[in-house]
Amino acid sequence: MSEPKLNLPFVGIPSYLRAPIATDLDELDADIAILGVPSDEGSPWYPGARMAPRQIREMSVRYAEYGPTQRHGGYYDLDEDRRYLVHETKNNRIVDCGDVDVVYTNPEQTMNNVTRSVRKILDAGALPVVFGGDHAISWGVVRAYEQPVVLLHFDAHLDFRPFVHGAEYGNGSPIRKMSSLPHVGQMVQVGMRSMRMSQDDLSDAKRNGNDVITMKQFRRHGMERVLDKIPSGAAVYVSMDIDVLDMPLVPGCASAEPDGFAYEELKQTLFAIARHTNVIGFDIVEINPMIDVRSNNTSLLGAQLALEFMARVADSAPYLQRNDRTHEEPLAR
Repeated sequence: MSEPKLNLPFVGIPSYLRAPIATDLDELDADIAILGVPSDEGSPWYPGARMAPRQIREMSVRYAEYGPTQRHGGYYDLDEDRRYLVHETKNNRIVDCGDVDVVYTNPEQTMNNVTRSVRKILDAGALPVVFGGDHAISWGVVRAYEQPVVLLHFDAHLDFRPFVHGAEYGNGSPIRKMSSLPHVGQMVQVGMRSMRMSQDDLSDAKRNGNDVITMKQFRRHGMERVLDKIPSGAAVYVSMDIDVLDMPLVPGCASAEPDGFAYEELKQTLFAIARHTNVIGFDIVEINPMIDVRSNNTSLLGAQLALEFMARVADSAPYLQRNDRTHEEPLAR
């Protein structure tokens, strides 16, 4: 019998975590669906976030098993002494759906493509995990939902800017744009700290009823400040701008700001959200490989953040109920 392929990270076609590729969304059969939206037409500063879905996939293969570790499935969490995503990886329940078709110079059509693709993923009963692109793409994602949803937004900025000169598809406006969607109710915005924040935008967000938690407030009160704002078991969509993390952690982000989340702070907050609510999808946006360091640390961090959050969502009671797996034994240590 021949030995299994070593399958090192630098060989092969880099789908996310080397998951099966399933670009025919009409025939989708998965529990978790990865989707790229390589659009940065909403960026008023450095372009390049359109390259992030491709680079995140490239970096993610470092977390896929290879060689003698391929027999286990999932990944091993050292601190918790347990494996996550074993069922999903061993049974091909995570798939990579490729990228939304981006129609350059026509952001409205691109957004229609985003919404159409995400709606097909939802119709198939899968959890959308979306990689931007700039933050403008999140509106197209959230528009695909029909059930009432709480929006949990992690960012250094409010993204509640008015549509100046009709620029409604800019990356500074998606939260304002989402606020008009009939199924989006409560909005919780966490991590705000930028000196470039507009006082008028903040007033508008609060008038809309948004719960705005600055970085300083989070540090003072901890993750309980976030959890207290969201009813237990609520359906939550999580939108993460990578600039919610502290500036030195994200050199490949055009909008990075000082004094943001440490990785562990953000990670543990997301884990708590997965335990406390019903996470029905999430995105990670504003990674810009064109300005990143040569080792692509920001894309690597985005790939890991998605993996760790996805794992905790897949370990939550609502996810297991949706996928008819509540009868299973707890994960083996």
